[in-house]
Amino acid sequence: MSPRIPAAVPPPRQRRLVFVRRVLLAHENTALEVHMPATVYYADTNSRSHEDSKIAKVARLCDAVGLKKKIKKNDLTAVKLHFGEYGNDTYLNPALVRQVIDKICDAGGKPFLTDTATLYSGSRQNAVDHLHTAYLHGFAPSVVRAPIILADGLYGENDEAVRINGKHFEKVYIATEIRRAPAMVVLSHFKGHEMAGFGGAVKNLAMGAASVRGKREQHATRVQIAEKTCIGCGKCVRVCPQKALGMHDKKSVLDPERCIGCFECITVCPEKAIGIDYATEMEPFVERIAEYAYGAVKGKKKICYLNFVLNVTPDCDCVSWSDLPLVPDVGILASADPVALDQACFDLVEQAPRLGRKKAKPGVDTFTARWPETRGIVQLIHAETLGLGSRQYTLKKI
Repeated sequence: MSPRIPAAVPPPRQRRLVFVRRVLLAHENTALEVHMPATVYYADTNSRSHEDSKIAKVARLCDAVGLKKKIKKNDLTAVKLHFGEYGNDTYLNPALVRQVIDKICDAGGKPFLTDTATLYSGSRQNAVDHLHTAYLHGFAPSVVRAPIILADGLYGENDEAVRINGKHFEKVYIATEIRRAPAMVVLSHFKGHEMAGFGGAVKNLAMGAASVRGKREQHATRVQIAEKTCIGCGKCVRVCPQKALGMHDKKSVLDPERCIGCFECITVCPEKAIGIDYATEMEPFVERIAEYAYGAVKGKKKICYLNFVLNVTPDCDCVSWSDLPLVPDVGILASADPVALDQACFDLVEQAPRLGRKKAKPGVDTFTARWPETRGIVQLIHAETLGLGSRQYTLKKI
């Protein structure tokens, strides 16, 4: 049985001990693996000169994390990132992405930007629309010095099975060109998420590297509609990519056989009348995310990660808007360990002052305060048990 995360969470050090105990209880027959602290490099956002600009700091982080040593001459290098849904404006800045591309080229690699098709309807559900959106957001080859190759084909169907023997999956389905690329640099916008709690490198790998059927496996949850709360506005019906929602007696109704669990209806419902069984579904959901992240990089040696803790919005860049940030800009971080990297970002967000919202209850972290039903930290706990990385880290400021 999966560990239950309390609504009130203790301070970081105590919290980690509590979660470790819960993992042990959930895996009674599994010996606890000792994880060595990983190094996470950190650059803040303070700047009074060109040498301290974000552009310069991204370049220094690439050097610190050893990008040049990992990528060899002529390596086709996937640069995994999120181009942002049309209407969103807090996705990664192409000018910062360009600095990473320049470093890959300096190492002799051949970089390409990549992502995968979405489950939900929008501006990135097929390769043609996805490319148009990427170009509109500034990711043209003339700007970023690299072409875009969408990793899962025209409709998100191109994938390869990767055996992981996890808690939820024996094998996972990873987009073909991400799987085939001999080297990869993962660039993630660290921010909140309505279902996962927060998203960083782990979630970017999990959803972003999976084909459409891989995304369906991760969601694997049917929504529920509170009939009394529904006002019959029809917004959910209009956004459903599978036509699983309809109207009856001025209320939304669900065809569960059609529902793929993309959660787009939850995002647009103004009355929050659509949801899932949060008590039983949240932890398995983020555990499935961790298993897909593990499969996305299994067997890869030439890989490193940068997280941009800038514009820490409550929602994923998949939404077609950008809300006010939860905290001020924190900085940019890099590591060879995605779990340590996400944990460091999470901890730094916790230390930052919260912006523009009511004071949260003591001990409730920033993301849980915004999305109380989520269990975001479980994705890192489960990722650590899988061997994806370590939650223990040493933070080194550059």
